[in-house]
Amino acid sequence: MSVVKRPSQKSKWYIPGVLTGLGITIRHMFFNLLHRKDIFTIEYPEERYPYSDRFKGNHILTVKKDGSLRCTACMLCATYCPAECISITAAEHDDPNVEKYPISYEIDILRCVFCGLCEEACPVDAIRMGPEHQTAALAGSRFVYDINKLAYRPNLKGGVLSHVDDEERKARGL
Repeated sequence: MSVVKRPSQKSKWYIPGVLTGLGITIRHMFFNLLHRKDIFTIEYPEERYPYSDRFKGNHILTVKKDGSLRCTACMLCATYCPAECISITAAEHDDPNVEKYPISYEIDILRCVFCGLCEEACPVDAIRMGPEHQTAALAGSRFVYDINKLAYRPNLKGGVLSHVDDEERKARGL
């Protein structure tokens, strides 16, 4: 059985609700004006919020000790990406020990959801999520990161070395 309640005369008017909302807003405004030292504020360009070491920001392609990319163009990162923002073009390598390598590796940062599945899927530690979190640009085309932006941008200082050691992998037969 359903019981239908008839709205009271007071609830039909919207003016009391609007005035109550304005009263709460004005009360908070005066409280903030009188207690400025209690407000948590960071002066952004000069002060930065400290993020944890586990923060996952912009992507980084790691390099080997000789400076070449660690990526083997296995396409696992592009396959596991839920946003489908990674595109890789592979080519055969001149070295007979290396099967293939990426000639084009692009990530559309505007489509990326920063989930870290590409990092988890990579078997050779070629892609990582770095600590950088500030990406600003005026055009959308600047948010498509290529190999140069991912591996050799200036603040990486020549590239990030991978944790995986080539000699150790060869010794284990991988």
